[in-house]
Parts: sequence; structure tokens; C-alpha cells
Amino acid sequence: MSEFNWQRAVIKVGSALISPDGHQCSAKYLLAIARFITESREQGKQVVIVSSGSVAAGRSTIAHNAHPSIAEKQAMAAVGQTQMMANWSRFFDFPCAQVLLTYDDFHDRSRYVNIKNTLRELLNNNVLPVVNENDTVAVDVLKVGDNDNLAAYAAMVAEADTLIICSDIDGLYNADPRINPEAELIPVVEQINGEIYALAGGPGTKVGTGGMRTKIEAADKCAESGIQTLIVNGSKGEVFDALLDGRIPGTRFTPTKTPDSAKEQWLKHTLIATGRIEVDQGAKRALIQTGASLLPIGITKVGGDFLAGDAVEICHENVPFAKGVALYSAADLNAIKGMRSDDFENVIGYSSGEAAVHRDDLALL
Repeated sequence: MSEFNWQRAVIKVGSALISPDGHQCSAKYLLAIARFITESREQGKQVVIVSSGSVAAGRSTIAHNAHPSIAEKQAMAAVGQTQMMANWSRFFDFPCAQVLLTYDDFHDRSRYVNIKNTLRELLNNNVLPVVNENDTVAVDVLKVGDNDNLAAYAAMVAEADTLIICSDIDGLYNADPRINPEAELIPVVEQINGEIYALAGGPGTKVGTGGMRTKIEAADKCAESGIQTLIVNGSKGEVFDALLDGRIPGTRFTPTKTPDSAKEQWLKHTLIATGRIEVDQGAKRALIQTGASLLPIGITKVGGDFLAGDAVEICHENVPFAKGVALYSAADLNAIKGMRSDDFENVIGYSSGEAAVHRDDLALL
């Protein structure tokens, strides 16, 4: 077993673990997962759950034929969401929060930033976020489509260092273990390439473990963002004892970048700045020397026509020295520049917090 360390993890739990009979929520496999979450939090670590199972949980309530229609499935999800949340909540003596997302939410700049800010606040307040795809409104074109990839997006937006995919199989094998008794578990994957994807099966392949392709896709996304991914068997309680001891009884996909460099690359190179913020000497010093957030009180001038969630250059004496994601629009920052956060609501009618650019969304150039 390989060793691992982590501080903030997204744990993806599939329908087979939440609703083993396919009709209602069960505690059968979740007790061990819940204990792992509780003990990890007591060690000062942070956890986000990505949970399947809302459609299965609501299936027995909505009349349907052998193949339910989209509307029937969405009605099942609407009923099942509350049952699934109640099922998770009963395992914990701390609050849980439901976060329902669609594909669009991750690919729209301002929504992405809003999700990130919400998750940050929930975790800062010791709340356990439970993420699920919003099946009550999402049609196929708006769906991530599977909760493995949803979990990868959640890990990126939550700025996690680890994604733990709880499957009904021990990890990635070099052949299908259900067919080939000689199949061997692959403990560590350092590079996800065509050979690794081939192990997941597909047209013309003799191997393949059900549902493994989306797990590898999720691991691939995470590796590019500096996040390690584990595939473990969530139906075995001893797996979570091992994880608490820092051992991985499954497959670990190592990240290709460190989280900081991946984040900084995204900020520096992927985001195109649509505006400029000029700051005073004190604000520049605070950003460079103490890693502080940029506060409106240190802003002297705002240029461009950007919205909240857009990237901006941060300059001093017209020389850019940082880049980040603005939490307020250009118009609103113009109105509150030089002010303390107590005055924001009086001037622009709302507050998105004291920072104009949060330090987590800021990279020095």
C-alpha cells in the first residue's frame, strides 16, 4: 500500500453504496465512510462529499414503468434529494449543506467563482458540503453526465488536494478481475495515457472494469490541476481504517503538477485579464510580503469594464505585479475604492465580503 497525505478531500460516493437495492437510502456502507469523515475532521482536515443516489432514493415514491421518462426521473430526484440529505445528516453531529450543481455552473465564470466562495465559507464554518448534480432541472445537454467527473470538477472548484472515489471495486487492475483471476491491482499510476485508458475497456478491448473510464477521466482532470485521485472499494470498512492510517488500499493517481503551480498557471496563463486595478504602495506591500487579499481600501483607480468573476491585472504606478479574479464589477469597485467593508452596503446595496480579490484567487507575476 502506498502512503499519502492530504488536507482537503472530495469524497465521491456512488449510488451502489448509498442505495444498494436501487430503491431507497441505506446505512449499510455509509457508516464506515461517515466515521472516516468525522475522524478526519477531528484531525483538522476538510471534506466535501459528492453523493449519487437521489434518483434511486426517490424511485419508490413516483409511479413509473420499467424505463422512467426524464420527467419521472426528475420527479424522483426531487423527492430523493431530501431523503439523501437526511440520510447523510443522521451520521453527523455537525451541519451538512446541500449544493446542487449543473455542467453550466462549472463553465460559467461568475457561477464558478460563486460556487468556490460558497464552498470556502461552508468549510470555514465547519459545515460538511454535500454536492450532487441538479437532476431536477438538468437535461442531458446540461449534465456533467456522471458523478465521477462531477467529483473532479468539485475537487477543482473546492481547491482540494485529494479526490477519493469510493467504488465497488478495489481499484484499477491490469485486466478485468471479474473475468481474469490473474488480474493484478495497480497501486500507483504516475501518468494517465492511452494504455491506462485502454484498461478501462471500450470498443475492441478485452479488458475493462465497469464504470472505470469515467473514474480515469476524473483522475486525469485532477492530475492536471495538481490533485491526487484515489480509487478505493467503498463497500469495505477496513479501507477507511487504512486511509485514516495514511495507507491507500487501492489505486493512487499522482498529480502531474503541484496544486500551487497548477492554480498559478491557471491564473497567470489561462485567464485573460479584462480590466486593471491600480493600488497604493501599502496594498502592494501587503499582497507581496504577507500574502494578503486585496481590499478596496487600497485601490486608487479601476480601469476596464469587467464583471465579478472576471480576471484583472493588479498594478502599482501602472506596472502590473499580480493577477486575480475580481469579486466585484468595475462599476462597483469604482464606487467602493478607498473604502472599508462596513460602507459597501450603504454605497452599492450589497457586500460580497471585504476582499476585492481574495488571496486564494491571486497570483504574483
